Amino acid sequence: MPEPENEGATAVPPAPAAPAVVPEAAAAPAAAPRQAPRRLPRAVGVALATAGLLAVTAASAAVTVAVGKPAARPATAAPAPSKAAASASATASATPSAAPVPVPTAAPAEPAPASTVKGTVSGGRHEGDLRYFLLPIPAGGESYGPVDGVTMTDDDVAAVFGKQDGIMDILKSYGYKGGATRTYRTADGKAEVTVTLLKFGSTAMAGDFVRNYKIKSMDPFDIDGDQGGRGYLKTPKQQAYTGSMTGISSQGDVQYTIDVDVKGTPDKALLNELMKRQREWLTTGG
Repeated sequence: MPEPENEGATAVPPAPAAPAVVPEAAAAPAAAPRQAPRRLPRAVGVALATAGLLAVTAASAAVTVAVGKPAARPATAAPAPSKAAASASATASATPSAAPVPVPTAAPAEPAPASTVKGTVSGGRHEGDLRYFLLPIPAGGESYGPVDGVTMTDDDVAAVFGKQDGIMDILKSYGYKGGATRTYRTADGKAEVTVTLLKFGSTAMAGDFVRNYKIKSMDPFDIDGDQGGRGYLKTPKQQAYTGSMTGISSQGDVQYTIDVDVKGTPDKALLNELMKRQREWLTTGG
């Protein structure tokens, strides 16, 4: 089972003005969503410095270990018929047989309906449905909740930061316009990935948000293939517990966060690849 966590946060002021500290919010367990984000990101402290200089704390979230799907049972070869059985079969074939009974065949499965979510990108500006820009689920992956992802309400976004007073004002000081998220399990069942996108007023504002977004109590590392991105690693005390990684970066007017939970010590290469692919998707729009 995952380790319990309970970290606090401190402000990271970009200006000499005295910060006003918002009390740390009580941790709330995540609920399985149907029409809302499945869970909150990492149970760690997050500090944001803005024009208001308010400190915020991410809500605690329980993390589960993904269980792999059972392996397919190997096919076994049918035993060769005995001489007696072969002789009986030959005798039976020499006599008239009843008309064969037609065996119904299963109708081919209908293809999954095509997604109607659309979006466009030009000059770093992302238009249309923000869910369109969520990193596509890899082959064999299984989505938790709607396959297209979820459009986040203000309450959903505020919950990511503990629903503290003034958090939406902080985000709006960066020109916040909307959010989207999706969680899926990888095909091998070993990792759970959550991608969260927040759209801001401009490329500069999204970049400022990333620079002022700090995660405490996790070890930082550079993201290969995503210039300007930052990664954070939480190694479990025991390999039976869940290890966690978080990557944060921005492309154009969208800031993206990718959380990865795995059993044992996470492999940074997985987060590096996911961050690189998400950046490319936001850059080209597919």
